[in-house]
Amino acid sequence: MRAVIVAFVAAVTLLTSGCVAKTLVDVATLPVRAGAKAIDLATTSQSEADEKRGRALRKREERLGKLEREYAKQSDRCKNGSRAACEDARATYAEIQELLPTIPVEPKR
Repeated sequence: MRAVIVAFVAAVTLLTSGCVAKTLVDVATLPVRAGAKAIDLATTSQSEADEKRGRALRKREERLGKLEREYAKQSDRCKNGSRAACEDARATYAEIQELLPTIPVEPKR
């Protein structure tokens, strides 16, 4: 009977020693991993910054396209004699002129 108990205790000790060691390692490295995660969240990688700039550029290009379409419609109505359309066209043109310098020009091939 005593031999069975000794064998059982030895088996339990061998089987759980890995679990205990892993838990101790996890607890010891937790502050380091948490600090690294905080630094990663606080910094922006180059690819993330590039993606953000690309999204902003696409938004400006979309806005420019919309303004150009509005300006064309307003110009047509202005030519047909609508004073309000002429004023709207001037305001739209001014906004286009403000937006144009923020959009890069494609190089000529």
